[in-house]
Amino acid sequence: MVRVAKIEVDPLQLTAYNAALKEQMTTAVKLEPGVLTYYAVANKKHPSHITILEIYADTAAYQLHIQTPHFKKYKATVQNMVKNLELIDVDVIGIAKKPGL
Repeated sequence: MVRVAKIEVDPLQLTAYNAALKEQMTTAVKLEPGVLTYYAVANKKHPSHITILEIYADTAAYQLHIQTPHFKKYKATVQNMVKNLELIDVDVIGIAKKPGL
């Protein structure tokens, strides 16, 4: 399962949001076998516009992920920081990467 999350964060809370996001991502990848990859990027012109590419082993892994204590902590922490959230399920067309990455 692959999903793109487009998030608009309150600019005044961006530092706190980024810290909460990094903690959640790191913990999920470390503790959950079904959470394969996260890439989080910020728009250079609008740093409070964040896009996350999330890759899970399957839909069941995603469903388990959103029930974990660290994900629930993240959602509670950022609930008043996020101004807009769009979740887009996508199909992978292709992947190209250097060996070992």
